[in-house]
Amino acid sequence: MSQHISCQNFGTDCKDIISMIKDPRAWSSFSTELSEVAAIQGCFPNFKIFHVPRAHNKTADALAKTARAFHRNLVFVGCSIPVWIPRPPLV
Repeated sequence: MSQHISCQNFGTDCKDIISMIKDPRAWSSFSTELSEVAAIQGCFPNFKIFHVPRAHNKTADALAKTARAFHRNLVFVGCSIPVWIPRPPLV
């Protein structure tokens, strides 16, 4: 992914993920996952992660809800939403 995308800022609606990345020792039960995150972070020299409340990112929230409703594996990495995923209504 780092070869194709220059973005080094990542947003999440999960405050726990941010806490885990900032202080991995406090989350020892996730040490395996956090070591993988640390390895990936090394690919992004200016890596930053920040909290985005769900209410402020309706498109990502709708995309996640649609993916969960598929009840099968859904793998997609990209910069745009595929046309076959319904877009949330604009408010």
